[in-house]
Amino acid sequence: MAQQVSDYLVDRLHQWGVTRIFGYPGDGINGLMGALNRAKEKMEFVQVPHEEVAAFMACGYAKFTGEVAVCMATSGPGAIHLLNGLYDAKLDHQPVVAIVGQQPRMAMGGNYQQEVDLISLFKDVAHEYVHMITSPAQTRPVIDRAMRIAKAERTVTCVIVPTDVQELKAMEPPMKHGSVRTGVGHGKLSLVPQLSELQRAADVLNSGNKIAILAGAGALQAGRALMDVAEALGAGVAKALLGKAALPDNLPYVTGSIGLLGTKPSWDMMRDCDTLLMVGSSFPYSEFLPEDGQARGVQIDIDPKMLSLRYPMEVNLIGDSRQTLEALLPLLRHKEDRAWRKTIEHNIQEWWKVVQARAMNAAKPINPQRVFWELSPQLPDNCILTSDSGSAANWFARDLKIRQGMMATLSGTLATMCPGVPYALAAKFAWPERVAIALVGDGAMQMLGNNCLIAISKYWKQWSDPRLVILVLNNGDLNQVTWEQRIMTGDPKFEASQNIPDFPYAQYAEMLGLKGLKIEDPEKLSSAWKEALASDRPAVLEVIVDPNVPTIPPHITFDQMVRFSRTLLKGDPDEAGVIKSTFKDIIENVLPHKG
Repeated sequence: MAQQVSDYLVDRLHQWGVTRIFGYPGDGINGLMGALNRAKEKMEFVQVPHEEVAAFMACGYAKFTGEVAVCMATSGPGAIHLLNGLYDAKLDHQPVVAIVGQQPRMAMGGNYQQEVDLISLFKDVAHEYVHMITSPAQTRPVIDRAMRIAKAERTVTCVIVPTDVQELKAMEPPMKHGSVRTGVGHGKLSLVPQLSELQRAADVLNSGNKIAILAGAGALQAGRALMDVAEALGAGVAKALLGKAALPDNLPYVTGSIGLLGTKPSWDMMRDCDTLLMVGSSFPYSEFLPEDGQARGVQIDIDPKMLSLRYPMEVNLIGDSRQTLEALLPLLRHKEDRAWRKTIEHNIQEWWKVVQARAMNAAKPINPQRVFWELSPQLPDNCILTSDSGSAANWFARDLKIRQGMMATLSGTLATMCPGVPYALAAKFAWPERVAIALVGDGAMQMLGNNCLIAISKYWKQWSDPRLVILVLNNGDLNQVTWEQRIMTGDPKFEASQNIPDFPYAQYAEMLGLKGLKIEDPEKLSSAWKEALASDRPAVLEVIVDPNVPTIPPHITFDQMVRFSRTLLKGDPDEAGVIKSTFKDIIENVLPHKG
């Protein structure tokens, strides 16, 4: 049988190093499904329960491997379902190629069933490259450009393939005018600023006395160089959420996360510093950075568009984080005065006491902070952590101590619900020998996580280490938004929007052949984590937690306190529990574990 366009497309992806595709079938991609079936020895098709999961898994797979990931969906509704996960990839700068079907060419423009203007639909999320293959000779250059641009720009690209084109006879681009003949392969990037620019940056950093470093996702592969620079400068290092695994939290000068979900030492360091070095971060909340004019600034980013975007920097260095830091290091003078560093280290020591005290405060029935605090010392070496958006992200950011060799991520810029479990599932395909742990709320679990358990039950036996643990914080409340309503707008909890139905998460896992654990006693948390992490199969740990434990930011403004007070005056349905839990956590800032 002659090779079809679909076979050629799959083979071309394989030449680019793609070995698996995340997707869901449909008649708009029947030809591609046939080709994947014929190529199953070299290309794995991972069937997901929903196209949105496919896009989230592709984003997670790209985050955990650094390679271009591919997702696939049928025409019309299937393609539409990809969008949220693709925006997650775009905004977190992850290389993902989406391949989607389309109606036959002769039907297009005729208001045909499931006909959607896909080029317009994907023009924003895949703005660097979205194209439709209308001739077999286009297949090679379109796939090559989609892969190359996704990798080079660290972004989303999209290839649209009409159903009739999928089944046409494949052909190479002809040797004639108007033909485009492309090749496979990426070049390795080596990008270091000029010596004169490095010297300008060094002059700023050498003149500073109180230096703060902010590390983001762009610093994940620059850990050693980041440590060397921090040591030379006597600096403290705060981490944006996507940079949580850039440095281990057992380093005495690492202040932890920054921002609304951050730590007080990070807040204090940014308030008091006279020099800011930002490395590979697009951290968006400028109110948590130094005030204009307070600190001299140096920024390192591989993307020139991201420079001086969050803070007016004096020196902007375009370059790879690791290579640039390594080139900068010999130009830095070792600071003998360590008073600034000692202050940071003292603040961090005191902060961890506060975190522990908050975690051990009594709640009804379980304090969610304690769930994460009990997990932290039991984290397996080299594990992969994912979190969902919501209150789980607060405790992920503050209570977990990352060690060297671990990976950790969540939806950063989009901050969407639902990627926590798909990310963890993708991690098991990327690194089947490592333990993956997803930390999610009951809202995200009901929205998409429960569906992912079906896929987990299908695939877990093929992993060399079957351990994938999903923590579900069951509080019957869309908790992060509830607290945002209280603090940011001064409104009491709106029960019609915030209360969600109860669901037997652990029992559902057992029905699927997985392990299910349900905990309502805080004294059983440690042993429950131990049991889940020792399981011979994926496990769901359902913990009944108190929704009234506050997600207090590291610094509470006067306006926030006024709005919160107004909330209580208006009559919050959980007012008594809110007041009691908030008082306990606030008092821990002053007298750890005296409240």
